Amino acid sequence: MEEISDSTLTDQGLDVIEAKPKAGRILLIACGALAREILDLKAINGWDHMDLTCLPAKYHLYPDKITQSVREAVAKHSADYDSIFVVYADCGTGGLLQAACKELGVEMVAGPHCYSFFEGNEQFARQSETEITTFYLTDFLVRQFDAFIIKPMGLDRHPQLRDMYFGNYEKLVYQAQTDDPELTKKAKIAADRLGLTFERRLTGYGDLAITLADL
Repeated sequence: MEEISDSTLTDQGLDVIEAKPKAGRILLIACGALAREILDLKAINGWDHMDLTCLPAKYHLYPDKITQSVREAVAKHSADYDSIFVVYADCGTGGLLQAACKELGVEMVAGPHCYSFFEGNEQFARQSETEITTFYLTDFLVRQFDAFIIKPMGLDRHPQLRDMYFGNYEKLVYQAQTDDPELTKKAKIAADRLGLTFERRLTGYGDLAITLADL
């Protein structure tokens, strides 16, 4: 497939790349912020029985849109696939997405958000109490730092608001899915812009890889 830009994944998502026949196939309905990671895992592991469609990553800025959009995607594709798996965690829906998936008879990734399942849900839960002043970025969010952090918070127009938003944070943790020096450099610049100390953790794909491997 053609290379898809991060801006497209942010604003439009990804239409399903149809494969035929569909008998025995699984459709992954995912957040656009996870598209590259899922496509990489599919390629690395030869998971040719999985198709992927993504909702716009920007829905994370408006989490009330996620549950209804997942409902619509399941309804649109359920007749075409033997099973559907939702590659979202709770992602700020307050349990509504999990309830909808249960009602629809589809499974979803376990965990409160992608920071948790990339780190590993058990590991993240163990350390979360000592990291309440930590701000997290993933590969996607490093690449889209301005679109998801700077512009929505108005920091491009009012940089003086930085300390109001981030004054209670102490550290930025970059959860690196890939070992990319350029992304690490960008993540460090992001930490400096927010006035936070910097830590990089090479998490890889964490529980996402484990979960998809079981499908």
